[in-house]
Amino acid sequence: MDWLWFVLVGVVCLLAGAALGFFIARKTMMNYLKKNPPINEQMLRVMMTQMGQNPSQKKINQMMKAMQKQQDKK
Repeated sequence: MDWLWFVLVGVVCLLAGAALGFFIARKTMMNYLKKNPPINEQMLRVMMTQMGQNPSQKKINQMMKAMQKQQDKK
């Protein structure tokens, strides 16, 4: 009977640790992406130029706002 409690406590601790680790890692990653966005205006301008588009400041602002809105949604 002792070994049953030992196994049960071990499994519960393992599941609790995995869940806690997942949420801590998720929170850390979200904070990192908020502080260091993957795409900035200069990168967006270069990408649009490479695709053959002539990027206006209005279009850049629209795309940045759309990306920020999508990031805030999560």
